[in-house]
Amino acid sequence: MKGALAELDESRVDSLTTKALEQGCSPHEVVERGLRPGMQEVGFRFERGEYFLPELMISAEIFNAVMQRYILPVLTKEQSGEYKGRVVIGTVRGDIHDIGKNLVAVMLRIDGFEVIDLGVDVSPERFVEAVREYRPDIVGMSALLTTTMLEMRNVIEALRAAGLRDSVKVIVGGAPVTLEFAREIGADAYARDAVEAVTVCRELVKGKRKV
Repeated sequence: MKGALAELDESRVDSLTTKALEQGCSPHEVVERGLRPGMQEVGFRFERGEYFLPELMISAEIFNAVMQRYILPVLTKEQSGEYKGRVVIGTVRGDIHDIGKNLVAVMLRIDGFEVIDLGVDVSPERFVEAVREYRPDIVGMSALLTTTMLEMRNVIEALRAAGLRDSVKVIVGGAPVTLEFAREIGADAYARDAVEAVTVCRELVKGKRKV
């Protein structure tokens, strides 16, 4: 599955996902052992100059399609009494990268979180509106560019100005984001990848996590 996704072979990813689920693999195993490594390999090829933006977009489309067709329907049937909290998540304004954000959203859903995905290029005002509308436990922000990660500070400041900052925990992540940056902008937590993000969100909901 990793190789099929890395080669952008959607039909083979489809068939392997179906086979894995039929043979008893859990949605978590499919994502962690197949889809996530495949997306990581696409990222590595992009970094090496073997893939470019079109390949990134195709891989994201394949990933999202497989999630919608096979993984999320299974999760919807399986989840019962395991609700862990609500997360509003988005890629900040000026940034259209969503592979990492999508992985985090999927992993959180698998773990029992309700996720409201605002998409990409999300303004501080939209984050504020979403917090008012959905009353989440956590706000998650992603950025892939050093220029756009500064928007994370703007979102936190907008939440503070709206009187909502104390009502939610804020977690940030993305390639250029660091623990030091998270502390600098006043975020509650930082995660290096999707797996760590799930662990951190659990701890944030329980009040056991600080940057």
